[in-house]
Amino acid sequence: MIIGLSGGIASGKSTVASMIKQVGIPVVDADVIAKEVMQPEGAAYKQVVSTFGREILHQDGTINRAALGDRIFTNEEDRKTLNAIVHPVVREQMLQSAKMYQEQGHRHVILDIPLLYESNLFHMVDKVLLVYVEPDLQLKRLISRDQSGEKQARARISSQIPIDQKVDRADGVIYNNGSTEESKQQLHQIFINWDVM
Repeated sequence: MIIGLSGGIASGKSTVASMIKQVGIPVVDADVIAKEVMQPEGAAYKQVVSTFGREILHQDGTINRAALGDRIFTNEEDRKTLNAIVHPVVREQMLQSAKMYQEQGHRHVILDIPLLYESNLFHMVDKVLLVYVEPDLQLKRLISRDQSGEKQARARISSQIPIDQKVDRADGVIYNNGSTEESKQQLHQIFINWDVM
C-alpha cells in the first residue's frame, strides 16, 4: 500500500514521519527530493536557472533558495512557473523511490507530501494519513519554530487549504495537539486498523 502523509504547516508531520521510520516503514520525503532536484546535478536545475536567471545563484553555482524564495512568494506567476518545473520531476522521483522500496520487499511505503491536498495528488496514493493540529496551536508552533512574526505566520498558513477542511478527505487522522506519546498511540492504532503492522 502507498500511504500519503500530509498535514498543515507546523502540524508535526516530521515528528510522525520519524515515528513511521522507527517501525521500519520507508518514508519518501517530497521536500528532500525537491532540494535534490535543485542541486547543480539535479533534474530541475538547468531549467530553473534558464528560467529565473543567474542572479538566483550563489557564487559556487548552487541555487540561492532565499533569493528564489523572495521572488516566488511575492510573485504568483513566478511561483506557478517554478512549481510547473519542479513538481513533475519530484513526483516522478517519488514514485520511482516507492517502486524501488516495494521491489526490495517492503509491503508499504509512505509518501510524505506536504501539499498533497493543494496539488490534488490523491491519485498517487492508496490512503491518506493526515496530521491534524488545532489552528491556534498551529499558529503558535509556526511562530515559535520559524521565529517569525504573527502576520508572516498567518500568511504562510493561509497559503494552504485550511486544516479543518482536510479532515474529510483523510482515511486516517492523527490529532497532534497533545503529547508525542499520544500521537504515537494514534498512529499505531491506525496502522493496526489498516493491517500495516
